[in-house]
Amino acid sequence: MHDLTPRQIVEQLDRHIVGQADAKRAVAIAIRNRWRRQQLDEELRKEVAPKNILMMGPTGVGKTEIARRLATLTGAPFIKVEATKYTEVGYYGRDVESMVRELVENAISLVREEELAKVEEEAKRRVEERLLDLLAPAPHSYDVGVDSENSPERYERTREKMRAMLAGGEMENRTVEIKVEQKAQAMMIPGMGPGSDQMDFDFQGMLDKILPKNVARREMTVAEARRVLFEQECEALINQETVNAKAIELAENMGIIFLDEIDKVVATEGGRGADVSRQGVQRDLLPIVEGTTVQTRYGYVRTDHILFVAAGAFHRAKPSELMPELQGRFPIRVELNDLTKEDFVRILTEPKSALTKQYAALMDTEGVKVDFQPDAIETLADYAYQVNQSTQNIGARRLYTIMERLLEELSFEAPDMKMGKVQINAAYVRERLEAVTADEDLSKFIL
Repeated sequence: MHDLTPRQIVEQLDRHIVGQADAKRAVAIAIRNRWRRQQLDEELRKEVAPKNILMMGPTGVGKTEIARRLATLTGAPFIKVEATKYTEVGYYGRDVESMVRELVENAISLVREEELAKVEEEAKRRVEERLLDLLAPAPHSYDVGVDSENSPERYERTREKMRAMLAGGEMENRTVEIKVEQKAQAMMIPGMGPGSDQMDFDFQGMLDKILPKNVARREMTVAEARRVLFEQECEALINQETVNAKAIELAENMGIIFLDEIDKVVATEGGRGADVSRQGVQRDLLPIVEGTTVQTRYGYVRTDHILFVAAGAFHRAKPSELMPELQGRFPIRVELNDLTKEDFVRILTEPKSALTKQYAALMDTEGVKVDFQPDAIETLADYAYQVNQSTQNIGARRLYTIMERLLEELSFEAPDMKMGKVQINAAYVRERLEAVTADEDLSKFIL
């Protein structure tokens, strides 16, 4: 991420997402500002707050896709959450602080991968020595000065032969017996169902410290043992306390939380029941976005410099209906545009993983070559646009249903065709879609 300029970030996003230049520019600048802030002296760095972004636009125009691609692009701790998952404190469900805990878990994974890369060579060396100890155990006593079976020289020669055979992959199917540590299983506590965030104690960690370690001996092949031993050696070489400290710092300074469906926590007029909780979610979100300290199992995490990117369709609600204080914490507003027919044409052809390329690759696995003609692309785009206009507008997601309907028969018959070439042209598209799209009632269910 440090090497990417805003222009380069936009170029990377352009490879996967069509249009929406304003949104791409906004997130690119925000990401670059994370790096710029890190270059400042510590005194000024504390004062520079992230400029959170609110993306508005109908479903299927690229809001979530921008976030998803950004996650792989940045290399920073990143999570995508739906605002509808959370409830106000006091209601049954997840509290908003759990999103910060998830972000720290993500940071732990990133830092752990970095630490694994540092200790990988040493861990492999140790694994090799342990495998050699299992395959060629040292004798209990040596015959000093005599070149017998129990002499040190003979043992070293045998060990080196084994080392060469290990390196050559000749011992992979040999069986060895190793010790495997089995962790104690934490018991389920009443009121703490799966995914509950009401208490954040590390019960598994507590059990590991309190209960005696349960070590079992297991027989497995050298190939299997190598994987188990590698994990054991990595655990021994990595300092978990250091990983936790680095992860918290990374989450605090470079973390990004993408908060989707933000418009769904706007309470309706005279709302009761769930609506009350929705309004409460906004109130609970406010201190997180403003900056507070959240307790996690790895330590305390400050949210002052976490970047929040919120998104919503805002069909029934308006951004102005959010709490004024929450609105003020999202100073950058970006409106994403409806997709046109021309956009659909580009979506079907330009991105690196365009739908037409995906389906062609899928059929290729069956030995069937699928060739999409330009007039077929135009017709597909036209159908997608027309159906979106006449029924519910679901944006680019309409292309999934149209493409699946178009290639349904081919997908079914492909394994029996064994090989061949299918040319998809405008006539082929109309033949399979005309009847469905013409019947508006039917298209509501199928397309």
